[in-house]
Amino acid sequence: MKAEIRYHHTLLDIEFPDTSRIYLSSYDPPAAVESELVLQAIRNPLCSESLVDSIKTRPRNSVMIAVSDITRPIPYRTFLPVLLDEIESTGIDRKQITLLIATGMHRPSTKEERAFMFGDDIAGRYKILDHDAEGDMVTLSGTSCSGAPAKLNRDFAKADYKIVIGLVEPHFMAGFSGGRKTLCPGLSSMETIKHFHGYEFLSHPKTGIALLEGNPCHEEALSVAKLADVDFSLQLVVNHAKRIVKAFGGDLFETHASACHYVKGKACPIVEAEADVVVTGCGGYPLDATFYQCTKALVTALPCVKKGGMIIAAGGCVEGVGSQTYENMLRKYSNDFPRFIRNISRSTDIVKDQWQIQMQARVYEKTGLENLDFFTHGIASGAGAFLGAKIMEAGLERITGELQKAVDALARQGYSFAVIPEGPYCAPLSKGLV
Repeated sequence: MKAEIRYHHTLLDIEFPDTSRIYLSSYDPPAAVESELVLQAIRNPLCSESLVDSIKTRPRNSVMIAVSDITRPIPYRTFLPVLLDEIESTGIDRKQITLLIATGMHRPSTKEERAFMFGDDIAGRYKILDHDAEGDMVTLSGTSCSGAPAKLNRDFAKADYKIVIGLVEPHFMAGFSGGRKTLCPGLSSMETIKHFHGYEFLSHPKTGIALLEGNPCHEEALSVAKLADVDFSLQLVVNHAKRIVKAFGGDLFETHASACHYVKGKACPIVEAEADVVVTGCGGYPLDATFYQCTKALVTALPCVKKGGMIIAAGGCVEGVGSQTYENMLRKYSNDFPRFIRNISRSTDIVKDQWQIQMQARVYEKTGLENLDFFTHGIASGAGAFLGAKIMEAGLERITGELQKAVDALARQGYSFAVIPEGPYCAPLSKGLV
């Protein structure tokens, strides 16, 4: 049987034994084009007034729209024009509207990325800002559920009208992305983000995919979001082709809860039996632009693989490993993940990006360090000395052939296969989690 594995800007057509299990999302075809789905959601919202009616009852000198960065494949250019038209129909001038990119602790956006995300027209005519986790913050009234101070982007906190746009998909730490995560970590201070991603939170047994109740990451982000006084939320679900299939408008918490329920039913198939080998994509561009983001696919594959089994992943990594801080930390430990876990568990200092390595360490607890092959054209093979994976470097035009050779060799030895073509956008669940 054949599977099309998302990789960079293309699909890798790979043949697998007929006995392989292929895990795919099962979203229904979109009922309308993206702009119409969004219009329906903001004009007929869940448990609140329409966007236009809501804006008319609030002060309107500044409207702030929080959006995700390039790592989330939201097709803004297909619906932002109609959303902005709705806002401006209330008499708000374009100069009063700001798009605020909720970068969390990711790098700022580039001019080219803004044009790619929003289209040249919007990128050129509207004010667009990047959140800076070390920039100007406001301490919100109240504390998070863990008792930590909640510090949020000042521009967002002080805006007259606040809109949050999120993408809801399975998430390897917070259960599902979107909703409250746009606020924490998306628009939070470095201090707040570090606390949210601390060792204790990520070592909790409820920190994981499709888990919300009792998940400390979810509950911490939720409590920060409740302090932020968001006026309107638009939560979106996209399919494997990155087209919007569902849009939920209205109250931030109602829209997110509804979207999570929908996604769990469509993108979290049940694992009937673990396989010797799991082959996964890393979501394609933009998610697979760095190894840092590709680790999400590795963790997502864990319910499908046997103890001591093998994971084969493919990610473009055209931007390399990730932040320099992340890479330096990986180099420091040189694949000694047990020592890394011991050190962060004993330290009161939370270092930027340690959380991604902590989640990555979960992979080796199940597979062992020698059982991860990573196919890429963006990272040199020598990086395997610190990345925790055998880097199978090949030119873009050769990736399909090299991956096929690896699959064929394992198939001849009689290994069983599971395949996750969409990477972390489809998150198979063990039976006990349903």
